[in-house]
Amino acid sequence: MDPVPKLTRADATDAVRNPLAFIAARWTPEPRTVQRAALAALVMSVIIVVTGGAVRLTGSGLGCPTWPKCTEDSINNTAAMGIHGYIEFGNRMLTYVLCAAVGWAIIAARSEKPYRRSLTRLGWAQFWVVMGNAVLGGIVVLVGLNPYTVAAHFLLSTALIAVATVMWQRTREGDDAPRPLVGKSVQQLVWFLVAAAVLLIAVGTVVTGSGPHAGDSSEVERMPLDWETVSKLHAVLAWIVVTLTFALWFVLKAVDAPKGPLDRTRDLFLVLLAQGVIGYVQYFTDLPEILVGVHMFGSCLVWIAVLRVLLALRERPEVEIRLPDQPYAATSSSIAGPR
Repeated sequence: MDPVPKLTRADATDAVRNPLAFIAARWTPEPRTVQRAALAALVMSVIIVVTGGAVRLTGSGLGCPTWPKCTEDSINNTAAMGIHGYIEFGNRMLTYVLCAAVGWAIIAARSEKPYRRSLTRLGWAQFWVVMGNAVLGGIVVLVGLNPYTVAAHFLLSTALIAVATVMWQRTREGDDAPRPLVGKSVQQLVWFLVAAAVLLIAVGTVVTGSGPHAGDSSEVERMPLDWETVSKLHAVLAWIVVTLTFALWFVLKAVDAPKGPLDRTRDLFLVLLAQGVIGYVQYFTDLPEILVGVHMFGSCLVWIAVLRVLLALRERPEVEIRLPDQPYAATSSSIAGPR
């Protein structure tokens, strides 16, 4: 067993001044560790969306009627608050788990050798989005679940998923400039697909804001829009996304595109089909809570799948990096691990 190094006073001072640099100087994670840390942050960003949906669908949005405390006199829920208090407070506690996952991703990225500043920045971007969304979540409670703030809360969570997805992808790539795998016209088609997906998600929040599930057992303000009309617009946008995905697959086949973009497009198409089935079933069965929750989970998967299609359109070539005291040149692929 290797002896545990003794920390000097200078080491302790360095740890206080810059704990990330202190850890990085003494630990080099395996590439797979960095990839798993980034994936854990992505998984938690999806879980926090699903549990947030559970808070709304169970009518527990005001289970803790104030913020940052649960009540005026207690930081946590009490037994007298019932199941709604446990659900809302539990969701708040999951924010700390999300912070831990993002923090682990930041530490792993900062400690990787050679140091990749882009990965660390993506980790910190997630951290600040989480902090901003936590504050916005508090505002949602303080304004009594105003539907516009609830929609903004979900959209910011969607932005968090986007950053986490990009970081996860970057951990499995080299660090050179991206090289396109398809032509410009195909890239433009994919950007139309991304824009349509963003509109689909945004209109989905309006469906929620004008629909029957207000997030609390009492009367809560809804968006002054006809829910049926907004739902039909949401369905039209969903069909546009499906059509663009279908067209993209045929275009990629026609131009003999690499396997990566084709596989990612196929995955997106399958996720969209499953999400569409769930959407129509919930619509014609008067929006049962469990199906609405599954549909929210599906929206996260659709967004991730769309981003993976976009990211599959380029590759990061290997970069020769000469490590200290090494007679050979390592490549970014050997550092980044299997793709």
